[in-house]
Parts: sequence; C-alpha cells; structure tokens
Amino acid sequence: MIQSSARDRILETAARLFYRDGYRATGIDKIIAESGVAKMSLYRHFASKNDLIHAFLTRRHDGWMGWFEASVRRRLDARPNLDVLADALGEWFETEDYRGCAFINMVAEAGGGAGEDPRLVEQAVAHKASLATFVAEVARTCGLEHPDDVAEEAMLCIEGMIVRYQMSPDTGVIDAGRRLLGRIHTSHTPRAAA
Repeated sequence: MIQSSARDRILETAARLFYRDGYRATGIDKIIAESGVAKMSLYRHFASKNDLIHAFLTRRHDGWMGWFEASVRRRLDARPNLDVLADALGEWFETEDYRGCAFINMVAEAGGGAGEDPRLVEQAVAHKASLATFVAEVARTCGLEHPDDVAEEAMLCIEGMIVRYQMSPDTGVIDAGRRLLGRIHTSHTPRAAA
C-alpha cells in the first residue's frame, strides 16, 4: 500500500475538518494531531493557516466542479432541461457529510476580508464565476436564449438551494429548485420551440 505524503495527509485532514467544523474552529494543533505529522512538517508545506485554507479551497474547487459538471452532463443526456441542475445538487445534498458550500462558508465565517487574506475571497468569487460559466454552457446546450442571463438567474436559485438545504434539509428544497429552474428554462426557450 502506498503511504500518502505528509503534505497530502495534512491537506486531507484539513479538508475534512475545515468543511465539517469550520475554518475558525479548526486550529493548526488539531490538524497536526489528526494528520499525525510534526508541526515543522506542516509549516514546511504551508507557511500559515490561510495558506492551508487556500490549498484546501483550490482542491475543493477542482474536485467539486469536476463532480458537478459530470453529474449535470449525465443528466442532460437524458433530459436537456435546466432543472437537471437541481437533481445534481440534490445528489450532493444527500451525501452524509454535506455542510453547504465551502466557499460560502468561508466568506460567511471570515467576512468580506476573509481574515485579512484577500486571496480567499478571490477564490470564492472565482469559484462562483466558474460555476456561472458552466451554467451558461448548460443553457447553450439546452438551446436557451440569453445564456448569460439564464446563468445569472439560475445562480440565484442554485445558491439559495445550497444555503436553504444546509439550514433545513427537509423543506422540499430540491423540488422547489427544480420548479424554479424549470420556469427559468421555459422563460428563455425560443418562441419557435416553445
């Protein structure tokens, strides 16, 4: 069995703890203890806690976007409708460790200044821009008019679903999101196709 590197163990542990417990509540000492590495090793790989958060968010973006895009595309093949976004989100919501969006959580915890490290807010903004770009691509795939407008409208629904489900998971969020995204789809369907 291949043993993971100290950097990988630190990052995996930090990812789990940051997402589960929050950024402020997760101290460096806890990450060191649970990853089984020496403090010197952690600081050799990550000069500060914010550097570790930055690495976590980079990893989270890549992993989550890859999963989400694949999940949506698979559904689009069967049903080319914007409401498949809600179905993909529903799959994520029902995972055992769902704790909302790591980027929204980071900005909410740290405020607009993200703990005096503007890179973290920039990462959150870039993540949401990537998601909006993908949603516009989905709109184009569905043949909808004004795909950038569709993305803006759909992002409000998506972000609302993420936060709402985190706060109250049994409120019909997925069905409501599916209905709203369906309405956005219909309102941007070319008249000739409607």
